[in-house]
Amino acid sequence: MAELIIPALFETLYMVFFSTLFSLIIGFPLGVLLVITEKGNIWEKPLLNQILNGIINILRSFPFIILMIIVFPISKLIVGQSIGTTATIVPLSIAAAPFVARIMESSLKEVDKGIIEFSLSMGASIPEIIFKVLIPEALPSLILGITLTIINLIGYSAMAGAIGGGGLGNLAIRYGLYRFETGIMIASVFVIILLVQGIQFIGNRLSTIINKK
Repeated sequence: MAELIIPALFETLYMVFFSTLFSLIIGFPLGVLLVITEKGNIWEKPLLNQILNGIINILRSFPFIILMIIVFPISKLIVGQSIGTTATIVPLSIAAAPFVARIMESSLKEVDKGIIEFSLSMGASIPEIIFKVLIPEALPSLILGITLTIINLIGYSAMAGAIGGGGLGNLAIRYGLYRFETGIMIASVFVIILLVQGIQFIGNRLSTIINKK
């Protein structure tokens, strides 16, 4: 059983790591823009804010399985194939990016506006406020948000297994559903649970340590 579980685990970790990375690259700037462009904030752009909100809401409305099917052509264009572990990173990243944007927006909005106003009065520029005030102040909350994103991506990657995405989800479906090997399915689910618990523990610890500092 281990010869099946271990490669599938590494496939899941591979998908989740790169989709987390790419979703942060896309979603983090969007989250920052959502905060700073809202009415009354440091770079007020109501129209841009409304457009971004609309795009993010539309993308978040798509069920992941449907989004994955829609994105098949984009995956083929980027990685040369539409099905498989590497191809799955593309829809995973696209699905998680709007979620990341909302998580980042929520975390950054927790920062005391008095600190931002004080920074402005001291002559701080918008980039300085973003990188020296907003992000450092919101860091514990941001880490918890990233942790939640990783856990969601583990769930998405398991669903991707239903249509050839690889990883633990694919293993559970292939052997548990199609071959009626319940033991492998249970083992796959157990490993996913351990993975989620481990990531949640690490995220909570990091957030607590940074918050104390």
